[in-house]
Amino acid sequence: MATKKQFSNFQELLSGSELPTLVDFYAPWCGPCQVMGPILEQVNAQMKEQLRVVKINTETYPELASQYQIHALPTLVLFKGGQPIDRMEGVMQATQIVQRLQPLVSGKS
Repeated sequence: MATKKQFSNFQELLSGSELPTLVDFYAPWCGPCQVMGPILEQVNAQMKEQLRVVKINTETYPELASQYQIHALPTLVLFKGGQPIDRMEGVMQATQIVQRLQPLVSGKS
């Protein structure tokens, strides 16, 4: 799971893998975001062959938070082909996240 990775271009980050990318928009001061950390590690472990997980600090990249209309933290956005295709807000269990993402990353709806 990529954490706090510096990048020059968000689209470059998204296109850096053929796998869909689950972006965790978070802030270091956000309590629910801290709760999601270990949950996302579980999701990453279960789905590492199907997607990659990237964390984006909204304080470091406020322009991305604005561009993708991130109004609540944590917010998870699934990107496929460089485009956002799903969004989840708030704390969720790993099983809920995996169940929701599975059909989206496998190509089945």
